[in-house]
Amino acid sequence: MSAPARVLVLDDDETIRVSVQTALRAEGFVTEAAPDGSDLPARLERFRPDLVILDWMMPGPSGIRLLPLVRATGDIPVIMLTARDEVDDRLRGFAEGADDYVVKPFTMAELVARAGVVLRRRGRLPQTIAIGDLLVDPDAATAHRAGASLELTATEFRLLQLFAESRGRTLSKAQILTQVWGYDDYDPNLVEVHLSALRRKMEQHGPRLIHTVRGLGYRLSAAA
Repeated sequence: MSAPARVLVLDDDETIRVSVQTALRAEGFVTEAAPDGSDLPARLERFRPDLVILDWMMPGPSGIRLLPLVRATGDIPVIMLTARDEVDDRLRGFAEGADDYVVKPFTMAELVARAGVVLRRRGRLPQTIAIGDLLVDPDAATAHRAGASLELTATEFRLLQLFAESRGRTLSKAQILTQVWGYDDYDPNLVEVHLSALRRKMEQHGPRLIHTVRGLGYRLSAAA
């Protein structure tokens, strides 16, 4: 079995820093955290992270200034974490080498899911996600239930992949719209229509895995 992925969290907000570490550790990641990047080169050399979650605004060198340094040290992937949500800010983050960009305020489920996507893309997490008798392969864009192939549309697969990567967590309709369709101000019935179709296909081969959490959203779990 391969060693767990290692994630370095740099954020000057202690509440966010501790919460992110707690959420990542609950998923089996090894984590280290710091309030700034003052000793970043030494920390990268010692901890050797597989992913860095980097706050844009910190005391001393800002996250956007530290980003090229991180990427130059073994081409480590980076998720920028920031309250700066203008398009120009996002474009600058990607231009500097960020692999993803999460805007504050955010949910831990979203951040952990995005960390999983980046790490899986870099080969640091198993490519196939297993939940009970459900197998989801993000790279091959395939899913199987109880040994049977699920014939999903592209949207249904993106929806299932999101649930698989966020397994056990409740996702609101707004979160689903944002992460699957890319916006959060559209008709939430869009989620219900595609989710209903996905459930029908999955439940041809076994009991329900995507459960409704009344008043909150939906979660994928082998247990109701």
